Amino acid sequence: MSQLGLPLAWPPGPGDDDFLVTASNAQAFHLLERWATWPVKTALLVGPRKSGRSLLARLFATRSNGSVIDDADRRSEKDLFHAWNTAQADRRPQLFVAETAPPDWRVSIPDLRSRLAASPVATIGQPDDDLMHALLQRQFDRRQLDARPDLVTWLAKRLERSFVAIERAVDVLDQDMLERRKRLSIPRARATLADAGIIGPVDEHGPQ
Repeated sequence: MSQLGLPLAWPPGPGDDDFLVTASNAQAFHLLERWATWPVKTALLVGPRKSGRSLLARLFATRSNGSVIDDADRRSEKDLFHAWNTAQADRRPQLFVAETAPPDWRVSIPDLRSRLAASPVATIGQPDDDLMHALLQRQFDRRQLDARPDLVTWLAKRLERSFVAIERAVDVLDQDMLERRKRLSIPRARATLADAGIIGPVDEHGPQ
């Protein structure tokens, strides 16, 4: 996993460069790399859409030989209860992956509720400044768009702090480049993203 100032405890492997670790997801990363210290064999991995939670779960499963249940909040409570018990009996680490953790799930089976409450929670937050910059640059690089550092910094300060907003903004700028054949610049990005409703309306007399 590519990191910003954080050490790796497990050996790097294929696909690791797809996950960037910063302060916003370090808690989740470190909890998963130390799976042998969990108080129980099941943990929850929660985070917003596009946050890389499924990728992190797959990398965890590869390293630990564990199992993963994605979209756990949409699964049958009986299936989750059985899976939780099986993981303890087999002594095999397991992740339940979802966007949020209980009590947002509103679990009705008391025994499952108590088991989930005993499970550690790895939380991925919305992107911090470092991750905003890194993900924007990655999105531009993958589309082979020449985005200068000043544009990336400008976008990181003005976009909604979310993974979805980053992807949506770069998609819109990429499409604009294809249609208009204009150079990617701050003025062009300001107008395009304002027209798309991704940032506020352009105010020539306001902050640039």
